[in-house]
Amino acid sequence: MTEKQRLSKWQKSLQELFAGTTIDTEEPDHVRKERIHALETDPEAWFRYYFPGYFYAEPAEFHKAATKRVLAHPEWYEVRMWSRELAKSTRTMMEVFYLTFVGHPEMGNELRVTDSAVTMERKKKRYVLLISNSLDNATRLLMPYKANLELNKRLIQDYGRQESAGAWQAAEFTTATGIGFRAIGAGQSPRGSRNEEARPDIILFDDVDTDADCLNTDIVARHWRWIEEAAIGTRSVSQPTSIIFCGNRIALDCCIVRAARLADEVTVVNIRDENGVSTWPEKNTEQHIDRVLAQKSYAAAQKEYYNNPINEGSVFQKMAYKPIAPLHEYQALVCYTDPSYKDTNDYKATILVGKWQDEFHIIKCYLELATTAQMIEWHKQIMKLVGANACYYYMEEVFMQDVLVREVALSGRQEGITIPVRGDKRKKPDKFMRIESLLEPLHRNGLLYLNEAERHNPHMQRLDEQFVAFSAGSRAHDDGPDAVEGAIWKINEKMSIAAQGSLMAYPRPVNANRY
Repeated sequence: MTEKQRLSKWQKSLQELFAGTTIDTEEPDHVRKERIHALETDPEAWFRYYFPGYFYAEPAEFHKAATKRVLAHPEWYEVRMWSRELAKSTRTMMEVFYLTFVGHPEMGNELRVTDSAVTMERKKKRYVLLISNSLDNATRLLMPYKANLELNKRLIQDYGRQESAGAWQAAEFTTATGIGFRAIGAGQSPRGSRNEEARPDIILFDDVDTDADCLNTDIVARHWRWIEEAAIGTRSVSQPTSIIFCGNRIALDCCIVRAARLADEVTVVNIRDENGVSTWPEKNTEQHIDRVLAQKSYAAAQKEYYNNPINEGSVFQKMAYKPIAPLHEYQALVCYTDPSYKDTNDYKATILVGKWQDEFHIIKCYLELATTAQMIEWHKQIMKLVGANACYYYMEEVFMQDVLVREVALSGRQEGITIPVRGDKRKKPDKFMRIESLLEPLHRNGLLYLNEAERHNPHMQRLDEQFVAFSAGSRAHDDGPDAVEGAIWKINEKMSIAAQGSLMAYPRPVNANRY
């Protein structure tokens, strides 16, 4: 998007903000006061009324729970590792406006002396410091605050005109009612940040980490030291302060990960939950999510939408492809299945591997978030592919393995075929150690190949991506490599048994004169 297009989009959003916050200019004063009081006692209703343009979808439960926590604790430190498209910045902005305009329910009251009366009002937060990876980005994130203060007719009608005659700049401004806002970039000096006598009592961190910075642990350490010492150091020791850290976990070591070790509350909300269901279905439907994720690589989707940064290529840098041999030339064929029965968000994997000379060829791959019925169908398709060639069929041991094996066999009998799946009872060591120790040397030495003819098959592409994403400590899906490891281990086992049998049947002649 060009600078001109961004400007045009921003101007359009300002017009929509002004047009969308309609008001009743004839509303009687006593009715207005009653309405305001009712709204202020219900933060969600307050958000909905004053920010209708942001309420294009009903908030999810995790949104409401987050707001309750922030409003319940005047002194609070919260980390929000929320996926993209979950409105973390928008929800935080509405909370900030509530705390600065309405006040904190738990902070108590303060005397307000005017010419006409002495009243008791809620204590309010007075100074907001918004920090991002650069001053430009922090200023961009502060723009919606400034725009609402200038153009939101509902806020202006009920709380007075906010735009002040004094300093009213993009990166720093103070409202006519005395609320200070300042944007700063990481590393910029925040010292001396004050709004009259008030130090920052709301400190927001939004997208502080960048991909480039996270490649260098020294930069991460330097930024974190600045956050702890300089940025958070601007707060008052004696006054309650709300610190909110918004962002994604884009690296194993980044500032938001370090913040999570110190926060009062850490919430990790991905685009889909552990059951593979949208965490905000009111906005992000399954079809919408599928469409967006289909446009990204597996690693990119995991980082941006699942808080799961992947160190690509740390074990398998790039998978090799080559045409396969005719199936009858393979010394052994094994079809291995990982049914992922315990976790509905794991991929089922059924993979056909063949031993050809010293090489292992991944001939056919089925790898998908699938049902048991689909997994059974994969076996049928592989049986058709294998034809009359000898092939072993194994399924990884899981809690319900016997049930699954019987289900596969029953489905085959109903169609008049036998699917000879047996359970793999091997007691497997640590998964990472298994896969790395067996498959990485094969890959490195040019002995592990994916079928060239399947290069553009989505199932084989997923397997390729899972191999490249595979690394120690990663939460990336590894069901495909796990199934490949199972298949090759079984091939080696069969070949070893066959070799031992051959040696026993045909012992070498002893040379009596060898000495």
